[in-house]
Amino acid sequence: MRAIRLVTTDTVGDGAIRHGEIVFAMAVSGANIVRDMREAITNTLGGNMTRYEQLVDTTMQRALDLLAERARAKGYDGVLAIRISHPVITDGAVEVVATGTGFFYV
Repeated sequence: MRAIRLVTTDTVGDGAIRHGEIVFAMAVSGANIVRDMREAITNTLGGNMTRYEQLVDTTMQRALDLLAERARAKGYDGVLAIRISHPVITDGAVEVVATGTGFFYV
């Protein structure tokens, strides 16, 4: 399986490209009540909220992996100008939306 380039820049410096269409992906992960209670205690006492950090890391990676899969399915070599957003769908969940422009090497 070929590697898909995912970049936040508007160009790539290693060859001529042709722009394609927008590619997007969204990943949503729910926090469970036990995690919420533990993190509420950490939030009250102070310290790193490592369980939430792990949840965000995992969700972000899923969104980027899905973005690469969708780009590959459309025949693109990569995705330019990737932007990440974190909309709020519901309390107790982490949402990550990744969008960008597909491109082909020419």
